[in-house]
Amino acid sequence: MSEESNYRPETNALHAGQVSDPTTNARAVPIYQTTSYTFNDAQHAQDLFALAEPGNIYTSIMNPTWDVFEQRMAALEGGVAALAIASGQAAVTYSVLNITRSGDNIVALSTLYGGTYNLFAHTLPQYGIEVRFVDPDDPDAVAKLTDDKTRLVFAETIGNPRMNVVDIKAWADAAHAAGRRGHLGRLFRSRRHPQPARFPHRLSRGRPHAGAVR
Repeated sequence: MSEESNYRPETNALHAGQVSDPTTNARAVPIYQTTSYTFNDAQHAQDLFALAEPGNIYTSIMNPTWDVFEQRMAALEGGVAALAIASGQAAVTYSVLNITRSGDNIVALSTLYGGTYNLFAHTLPQYGIEVRFVDPDDPDAVAKLTDDKTRLVFAETIGNPRMNVVDIKAWADAAHAAGRRGHLGRLFRSRRHPQPARFPHRLSRGRPHAGAVR
């Protein structure tokens, strides 16, 4: 990331996370259609499975092709790392379930993509996770709705279906003042990324269409 942070977004969009193939010098990212990988020796295998060194173990866990994608997303968003997932709804679900447990709650802006709203309003309560919806124009409401069981504040950059543009800094400040994490979803995309990690209070990010968590 230290080198890629010096590049412009256009360069990162094409080249971040990739090292040219040392055998062929191919410029394009190869599509690795493999389920498994070889190990240099028994010690190498042991170190990989013990997470003592980075590397490929099995494609259900990692793959060199989407590793490039994850590094590229992290570079474009100004983040440390990214996780590629099969769908956007999975990205949102991973983000919430990673830091919540039964009995916890989250605060969410009410202008959400329909699938996300249904997840919050109907599915998460089945796991014992309460979602408290709030007006997207009222970041001060965070202070009233949070308690010691609140784990995050969730917003989408452009609301659905109102197409309202969320004041990211105001909501990030409100979440930080309440001592809570902020999570920013983005169903609608622009050419440039908002890079919420560069805000004074860091936000995690999920990209519903790309199925990635940064």
